[in-house]
Amino acid sequence: MWLSNFTLVLPDEVVREGSVRVEDGAIAEIRPEPVAGAAIDGGGRLLMPGFVDLHGDMIEREIAPRPNAHMPIDFGIHELDKKLAAAGVTTAFAAVSFATESVYGHVRSLETTSAVIEGINRLRDNLLIDHRVHARYEITNVGAAPALERLLNADQIDMVSLTDHTPGQGQYNNLQSYILSISERRAISEEMAAEIVAKRIAMRNNPEIEAKLKEIVALSLKHDLSLASHDDDSVEKVAEMHDLGVTISEFPVTAPAAEEARRRGLWTLMGAPNALRGQSMSGNLSALDAARAGLLSVIAADYHPAAFVPGIFKLADMVEGGLPVAVAMATGNAARSAGLLDRGEIAIGQRADLVAVEPGDVHRIRATFRAGRFVYSDGTLHPLRALAA
Repeated sequence: MWLSNFTLVLPDEVVREGSVRVEDGAIAEIRPEPVAGAAIDGGGRLLMPGFVDLHGDMIEREIAPRPNAHMPIDFGIHELDKKLAAAGVTTAFAAVSFATESVYGHVRSLETTSAVIEGINRLRDNLLIDHRVHARYEITNVGAAPALERLLNADQIDMVSLTDHTPGQGQYNNLQSYILSISERRAISEEMAAEIVAKRIAMRNNPEIEAKLKEIVALSLKHDLSLASHDDDSVEKVAEMHDLGVTISEFPVTAPAAEEARRRGLWTLMGAPNALRGQSMSGNLSALDAARAGLLSVIAADYHPAAFVPGIFKLADMVEGGLPVAVAMATGNAARSAGLLDRGEIAIGQRADLVAVEPGDVHRIRATFRAGRFVYSDGTLHPLRALAA
């Protein structure tokens, strides 16, 4: 099948009026001109690799769209699948948390998180896009280690990140702000919120933490999984994580931490919503500032996959290399950092995971292909003609 007359975003250049031939789910040929008799005429629209999302928190909203409104997990996975395809995501790592003390309640309990992971693995062959599991291990929650170890040994996990949400450091370095946040979310007094925060700080003194952390790291590396650290806030924290075997620094909180991560050869990951908005929700390092300084290598959906496309265009305006470099943050760089070598670029032999985008005041995704097959279309590219070709 030929996809013709597209503006192709290749790894190192943008080719106007180019064409791509798809065969057996992979890219078989690329030409710098339109071809006759193509299944699809792109009309000059952009054709990018499908987005590889290493950190998406969205499954929680699908199974609990409101507090105490619990939906069936399989239903939530299917709903998220459709939304991700429409957002141009073709490979998605669901970032699920083992954090029983979280303000998010049951959706991060051991039981619910384990059920979500098992559901994704059970359903993955019948979903539109390639779903994988990113397990977030909260290091203070040592009671979660056995559940995570069981899932790792059962090959149910595809990536692990080490998180430490102890108040007073990392993402929550402003204690008073965090206390106010808990008070508002739980509709409780500031005094009660302060007591919760004090208990969480005390949890960091558990002597089992370091031993369990090393066990989880060793098991993750044994299974050849990419290992990430979360909310690195200092040079020392980055060094500690790097020495453990971490290769991805997720959401570095400060510029010095991001600088140290890059110096040590780590991939630095930040949220596409941060890039789109130009600022972090928590007042931490801006993705745009990191990109300007050459410190950003990967972007993820975080909590809003629709931010990928506009986030890419904002980044393209400020990074050296323009659109190909910005697109790579959501595609090739993301795939390589997760150890995926078969996707993320419009190149011969790569999977034909592709996204057709029409730029404008609001950039619009017109179609998404997984292995050359439509998984989303708004009808603009005439999918029935294409599928019949």
